[in-house]
Order: sequence, then C-alpha cells, then structure tokens
Amino acid sequence: MIPYIASIQVGKPKEIDKSNDPWTSGFFKEPVDNKVLLTKINLDGDGQADLVNHGGENKAVLAYSADHYSDWKNELNNPNLPYGAFGENFTIFGLQEKDVCIGDVYIIGDDIIVQVSQPRRPCWKISRRWNIKDLTKQVLDSLRTGWYFRVLKEGYVIKESPVRLIERPHPELTVQIANEIMHKRKIDAHILKELVECPSLADNWQDDFKKLLHSHNQ
Repeated sequence: MIPYIASIQVGKPKEIDKSNDPWTSGFFKEPVDNKVLLTKINLDGDGQADLVNHGGENKAVLAYSADHYSDWKNELNNPNLPYGAFGENFTIFGLQEKDVCIGDVYIIGDDIIVQVSQPRRPCWKISRRWNIKDLTKQVLDSLRTGWYFRVLKEGYVIKESPVRLIERPHPELTVQIANEIMHKRKIDAHILKELVECPSLADNWQDDFKKLLHSHNQ
C-alpha cells in the first residue's frame, strides 16, 4: 500500500481558558477538506504560539501516523479520539517512526516535495489539551512521537494524497532510532556519530547528539 494523507489539520494560536488558568496554543487544529497551500514555513491557515520551540523551515509540517490511533484509542479509553489529537498537520496512513528515516524525501500528490528534518519532541501541551497529566510522557515512552518535514517544493495539498518515497540517503537513521538514543539513552556509538554528522538533521538535534557523543566518549 502506498502511504497517503488521511487527514490535514490547521489552526492559528488562540487563548484557551481552562479553570481560569488561560494558556495560548496553536495545538487545537481543525480538519481541512479542500486543498491547502503548503509553503516553506507552514500550511496556509496554520500557526504556532511558541515560535522559539515551534515553527520555522525545519518544522514546516508536523506529521503523525494514522496507524497509531487504534492503539491510542484503546490505551486512553477514548474511541472518539480524532485525527489531529496530537497537534499534527498531516495524519498519514502507512508510515510510522520505524519506517521513516532522517533525510527521507517524499513527493506528496503530484508535485509537493518534503524532507524529514527531525523527530517531534512532544511538549506539555499534549497533556493539557487532553487533561491527562502524564500523556506527554506516554507519547515519549511509546516513541510514537511523529516527525517534522521541511518543504523542498511548495504547492497545494489535499487529503488522500499519496506520499511516495523518492530518496533515502540515511537508511540507518530512522526516527525511532533517533528517539531511542535521545530519550531512552540507547547509545549506539556508530549510529550516534552518523546522527551528529547527518546534514539532513535539524541543527538543534545535531547539537544535542554532539553533547551525547561527547559524554559517551568521556
């Protein structure tokens, strides 16, 4: 089966008042059924509240596996958990962290070209969105984090568009392996060195892997 986009979500930052403790987030995204413009920065109609930790060319689009939703519905006892529940822009059938590699280049539809830039680091807003105190930790522990795309060729995207792999320069460097090293400290010196030297990996992840490698070599 060719992977495809099951759902597209966008949303602008807004203030949410929960128990008189307001917070601002772009986490609450709504599905888009019509075609939407994907630029180097983001999808039209999308935005982030925290521009220090979110957004930018290396985080233009957040992707999450539709394959994970059946597990989450069972684990969270929420059969109505909707696509976009983890703040993602693209919910993709047929791709998971174990299948996706840093630097992978995909063509979406007929002409959009994207590249995997980094795993997603889940933040506290996942827990607050669903009022589950340890949900962010659950996402990290499960390694079902999602990943980011940078956009190499802009264009209009619509749900059900196929997502076809056209280039894989780093077949050893799956998103899952990067997560295991970063979050579970399953240090493999050879893979860690490859991650440090991987030109497709976003700078902030490279920097953190450099620190890990330095610590490992001490």
